[in-house]
Amino acid sequence: MAEEEDLSPNLLTEDMEHSNGGFVPPDGLCWLSVLSCLLLACSYVGSLYVWRSDLPRDHPTVIKRRFTSVLIVSGLSPLFVWTWREFTGVRTGPSLLALMGIHLEGLIPAIVLPLMLTMVLFLGPLMQLAMDCPWSFMDGIRVALDPWFWMLCFSDMRWLRNQVVAPLTEELVFRACMLPMLVPCAGPLTAIFTCPLFFGVAHFHHVIELLRFRQGTLSGIFLSAVFQFSYTAVFGAYTAFIFIRTGHLIGPVLCHSFCNYMGFPAISAAMEHPHRLTVLSSYLMGVLLFLFFLFPFTDPSYYGLPTPVCTLTSSPSSLCLS
Repeated sequence: MAEEEDLSPNLLTEDMEHSNGGFVPPDGLCWLSVLSCLLLACSYVGSLYVWRSDLPRDHPTVIKRRFTSVLIVSGLSPLFVWTWREFTGVRTGPSLLALMGIHLEGLIPAIVLPLMLTMVLFLGPLMQLAMDCPWSFMDGIRVALDPWFWMLCFSDMRWLRNQVVAPLTEELVFRACMLPMLVPCAGPLTAIFTCPLFFGVAHFHHVIELLRFRQGTLSGIFLSAVFQFSYTAVFGAYTAFIFIRTGHLIGPVLCHSFCNYMGFPAISAAMEHPHRLTVLSSYLMGVLLFLFFLFPFTDPSYYGLPTPVCTLTSSPSSLCLS
C-alpha cells in the first residue's frame, strides 16, 4: 500500500513559498515600499500643478491640461513598480500587468460583482433618487440607450474627469501600483488600511485651491479637508479590499466611477424626505445586505484563486482565500 502524502501545514507553507518564487522579504523592503508609494503619490498630485493658471479647477481649460499631465504620470506609473521590484529583488510569478490587476482571467465576474456589491451599499440613496426622479423607468432606459446622451457626456469635461479619467488614473496609481509594493512588506490586511492613507492625503491638495480662491472660511475649509480625507480613506480601503480579493483593476475603477456619480449619501435629506421611513429602511437594508454579501461577492475563487497580488505573500492570508 502506498504511503499517504504528508500534507502538514509546514510543508504546505513551504510549497506555497516555492510556488511564489521562494519569496523572502529583503531587509529595508518596507522603507523602499513606503518611499516608492510616497514618491508615486507626490508625482500624481504634483502633475496637477505643473500648469500655471488663475482659473478654478472646474474650468474646461484647466481640466484638459490636467488630463494631459495626469495621464502621462499614470502611464509611467508601472515603471515605479518595475523599479521597486528591481531594487528589492522581489521575484514574482505573475507578470507585472497581472500584479496590477490587468489580465483576462475572471474578467466578467470582476466587472459585474464588485459593482453590484457597491450598488447594494447605495440602496438607500438609489431608492431616494428613484423616488425624487421625474422620469419613469422606461424613460431612463431610453436615455441610457441614446447615443446622443453619451456624446453629450463625453463632451463634458467635468463628467469625463469624474466618471472616467479620475477613477481610472487614481485606481491605477493608488491601488494597482501601490498594493503590489505594500503587500510583500505589510501583508494584505495591513496594506488595505495603509494604501488609502496615500490616497486620502493626496486629496488635501484641494485645500490649496479653496484657500486660493477664498471659497469659504479657514475653519470651514479645514473641516471640509478632514471630512474628505476620512471619506476618501474609507473608500480607498474598500477598493483596496476589492483589488486584493479579486485581483482585478476593473472592479475598483467601476466602483469609483459609480461612487463619484452618486456622491456622499444625502442623509440629512433622507431624514426630511416625505417617505422618510421607506428611505431610511432602504439605507439600513443596504448596509446590512452589503455586509452580508461583502465576502461572497468577492470570493477569490470567482476570479482565479489565488489572485496575483496574493502570490506576493510568503504565507496564505484569509483575505486571499475563499
